[in-house]
Amino acid sequence: MGSHRLNLTSIPALQDNYIWVLNNDQGECIIVDPGEARPVTETIAANHWQPVAILLTHHHGDHVGGVRELTAQWPGLPVYGPAETLNKGTTQEVKDGTVITISGIEFTVIATPGHTLGHVSYYSKPYLFCGDTLFSGGCGRLFEGTAKQMHESFQKLNQLPADTLICCAHEYTLSNMAFARAVLPQNPQILSYYHKIKQLRDENQITLPSFLEKEREINVFLKTNDIDLQRNILPDLNLPESWQVFEALRRKKDSF
Repeated sequence: MGSHRLNLTSIPALQDNYIWVLNNDQGECIIVDPGEARPVTETIAANHWQPVAILLTHHHGDHVGGVRELTAQWPGLPVYGPAETLNKGTTQEVKDGTVITISGIEFTVIATPGHTLGHVSYYSKPYLFCGDTLFSGGCGRLFEGTAKQMHESFQKLNQLPADTLICCAHEYTLSNMAFARAVLPQNPQILSYYHKIKQLRDENQITLPSFLEKEREINVFLKTNDIDLQRNILPDLNLPESWQVFEALRRKKDSF
């Protein structure tokens, strides 16, 4: 499944989820975070694909809800996921630094706690499947982890190459960009990207995947060292720690 011949498909599911599928020329496919089974089985049937693995980022129902049905239909299909997904159908546990090879394609597992404590992301150049961690223009809610953990997860993902494709699991880009615009109203890149995303959504188009390079420009959660942002978010704190800015941003976003 050499990386030069892979195709990426996004399958809309549930309310605003995307289930990602990578397939090769032989029709083998890898399914990421199947929140429900039906749209996946329909897409697989329409393309005559053969599933070879499922990857799970975390244990929430809108990411694992379709696993049992898919593994019933394709018995023996390996399901990779963190410990927190072992009771959701995972057959092979992964953790930070695990390298898995599926049909010749190599994925590195990166622990990205914050949204949940055991959340992981999967990287196979140039694809990053990051579940509910790094969203285009935003960041996942802190259900189990702390802002400090999520900030560290962001720092880790930000080490990846600029051309990394951010394949996150929800269509939240427009609301994220509306928030970014409110936080950094003078930023021309954020303003122009907001208008671009708004137009895409008005036409019911998908806004993903995004490039990490673009996220560095427009994602305020990657801009915690930005002086204007610090002044806007924590005006009373002189030289705040980067994670404190992140925490204040996340708090503001929660009530935005």
